Amino acid sequence: MMLPDVQASADPRHIAIDRVGVKSVHYPVTILGADNQAKPSIGLFDLYVALSAEVKGTHMSRFIELLDSQLEPLSVASMRSLLDVMLGRLEAQGGSIHVKAPFFVHKKAPVSGVGSLMDYEVSWDARRDQGTQTTSVVQTVQVPVKSLCPCSKEISDYGAHNQRSHVTISVELAENSTLSLEEQIRFAEDNASCELWGLLKRPDEKYVTERAYDNPKFVEDMVRDVAVSLNQDARIVAYKVTSENFESIHNHSAFACIEHRKKNDGEL
Repeated sequence: MMLPDVQASADPRHIAIDRVGVKSVHYPVTILGADNQAKPSIGLFDLYVALSAEVKGTHMSRFIELLDSQLEPLSVASMRSLLDVMLGRLEAQGGSIHVKAPFFVHKKAPVSGVGSLMDYEVSWDARRDQGTQTTSVVQTVQVPVKSLCPCSKEISDYGAHNQRSHVTISVELAENSTLSLEEQIRFAEDNASCELWGLLKRPDEKYVTERAYDNPKFVEDMVRDVAVSLNQDARIVAYKVTSENFESIHNHSAFACIEHRKKNDGEL
C-alpha cells in the first residue's frame, strides 16, 4: 500500500520558510588533524534548509540519513561537500550546517615533557545563500589560555592577578586553502600570557607561572596580537577573534572582539 506523502503536498499559505530542519543532533564523527589522521569525537549538529512557499514540509528523515552516510573527517573541505549533498537530497536552494565537537591534541609539558591530552571546542558553520548562491564555511576554535594583568603587575609590590581565558578564533579561508585546527589553535596559544596543558609536574607549574608573569596581557592585547598574526596569513580572508577573561578579582568577565575582512587584493 502506497502511503501518502503529506509533507510534499502544496501549502495554501504561500509563505516561504527561511530555515527548517533538525537541531541538536548528537552524532559520532571524526575530525581531520594536522597529520591527516582522523580523530574520533562526538558532534552536535544543526542542519537546516530553506523551504519554498509552495511546499508544506521538508523531509526530516533525510537529515539523519545524511549524517549516517557521512564518512569523511570533518574539515572545511568536507563541510562544503556535506552541504552540497544535503541541498541535493532535500532539493533546496539554500541551507546551513553547524557542528561543534571536542578536539583533542596530545601535548608535552614544557619542562618535564610528560604527555597528556588537551581538549578544545571546535566548530564549522557551512552556509549557502539561496539568493546569491554563494557558499561560505567558517572554521572556529575555542582555546583556553592563561592571562596575567599588566596593570596588576605594575602596581603590586609582589604578584599579579591572573586567570584562565578563552580565545575564540573564527576564520574564512581563501579558495583551495587549508588551515589545520592545530595551526589555528597556535594563533591563540602563541599570543596569550601562557598556554595551558592537561597535565603539569612541579617544574612545569613553575614555568607556567613565571612565563605568564613575564608576559602580561590585557584582554585587548590578546585580541590585537592574534589579529596581527591572522593579518599576516594569506590563507585567511576574514576572521573574528574574541577573548573572554574570567577575572579572578571580579565577579564578571573582561571581553574584547575584533572582526575583519581583507580586501580582494590581499591588503588589510
